[in-house]
Amino acid sequence: MTKTKRNPALLAAATAVLALTAPLTATASATAAPAAGPAPLDWKKCEGPVADPRQRCATLDVPMDYADPRGARTEIAVSRIPAEKRSARRGALFLIPGGPGGSGLDSPSTKGQRLPQEVRDAYDLIGFDPRGLGASTQVSCGLEHGDLATSKLRPWPGPDGSVTENMATARRTSDACARNGGELIRHLSTANGARDIDRVRAALGERRISAWGVSYGTYVGAVYSQLFSGRTDRIVLDSVDNPDPTRVSRAWIAGHETGVEDTFPEFAKWASAPGNPDRVARSAAEVRPLFLRLAKRLDREPIPWPGANPEELNGNVLRQSMLDAFYDPDRFAGLAQLIKAAERGEVPAVPEAPPEEMLQNVTAVGAGTLCNDVAWPTTAAAYEKDVARSRAAHPLTAGMPRNAMLCAAWPFAPREAPVRITDKGPSDILLVQNERDVATPLKGALKMREALGGRATMVTVNSTGHDAYLANGNECGDRTVSRFLATGERPDQDTYCA
Repeated sequence: MTKTKRNPALLAAATAVLALTAPLTATASATAAPAAGPAPLDWKKCEGPVADPRQRCATLDVPMDYADPRGARTEIAVSRIPAEKRSARRGALFLIPGGPGGSGLDSPSTKGQRLPQEVRDAYDLIGFDPRGLGASTQVSCGLEHGDLATSKLRPWPGPDGSVTENMATARRTSDACARNGGELIRHLSTANGARDIDRVRAALGERRISAWGVSYGTYVGAVYSQLFSGRTDRIVLDSVDNPDPTRVSRAWIAGHETGVEDTFPEFAKWASAPGNPDRVARSAAEVRPLFLRLAKRLDREPIPWPGANPEELNGNVLRQSMLDAFYDPDRFAGLAQLIKAAERGEVPAVPEAPPEEMLQNVTAVGAGTLCNDVAWPTTAAAYEKDVARSRAAHPLTAGMPRNAMLCAAWPFAPREAPVRITDKGPSDILLVQNERDVATPLKGALKMREALGGRATMVTVNSTGHDAYLANGNECGDRTVSRFLATGERPDQDTYCA
């Protein structure tokens, strides 16, 4: 397991490959602590380019297996920008990245600087690369180049709905992870990620921490709040994962059905607006059938796309491009341009891709976490009926959300049951959720709200895109979250920000 030089922008891009969340039902030894707590962090200048020179970095050794705390160790990379006003300092605000496979080491210098001044005055901003990723001890599956294609890693069925190729891909990629991932890949999980956060908390000397978790980071934050409820202060869960303990990551991927259906009408209105230079149709009602016809045509007659992965624009590459574009309305233009080019039998320039070594790392962390958190069905028959139903009900996503990804052939059984999120614990959580979110749809976020009960308040934002707070939300939602972080004040009841 090696480390590579960090490129924050490309690592963020690589994360999109798998971007898709009271007591633990495991033995007491799973959360046992070693005899001595972690040593204080030794802050030094960060390696590589950093947007804010105030940011400093450190590393922390944590148990690879928390059931064997005196056994093998793995290294977590941590960063910090101190609170800007000593007299106003409240504590540490952890910036929990999404993914799984998202880097957070440079978050204090990047997204952290978007926080309002009163929040930056009050908190040390803490970033980190989760176990296995980036500047932490790395893991890789050593996949074949073709298997790193996003449309391959996402479980898109064949044009006829067949899952046969998906099952073959699952076996091939899972075998590679078992062969090349080392011992660490067996210990990638959300629960271990939450335990790592608590080791960082202890090394910082903080009795309690606050957190801003985004996307998959909302599930990490919820699990941390469940396992370590006495050590939380103010917790923001932004763009919220479904915490279903029976499905976990399977529920997140299934949510793309709803997320795409919620978002497509917004794209259709935009893509048919008069005066739009990237207009694809004269009315919003025409956009959906146009897209479906084009995807089917590309299923039959792919367009060569030299230099891309795969080297053709087929129906599933178009569908995956749609899903990627729906993360942010600013990407609608790129999707419209792709549609117009494909209608002419052409392709645009190949987008810049992250270095393959970086993709290997992000993919391995995503795979290990998704597959270790919960057991997946292992036979084609277990997926075929769900895929057929999904294709009929949600043709835009063509059965992908119910299909078999590499977890269908994962060779390792989960080491513990998923953490069940409950209403037991302090009432210190604020959820913020866009109404139209392709990756973490409102329907799933409401499941987290239900599970947390009186521990949480939820702000639903009339906006489109993934990531709400200070990104694709609105001023009302941003103001509500900022007030909570700065003062602890939450709405008395669930709120809608129009």
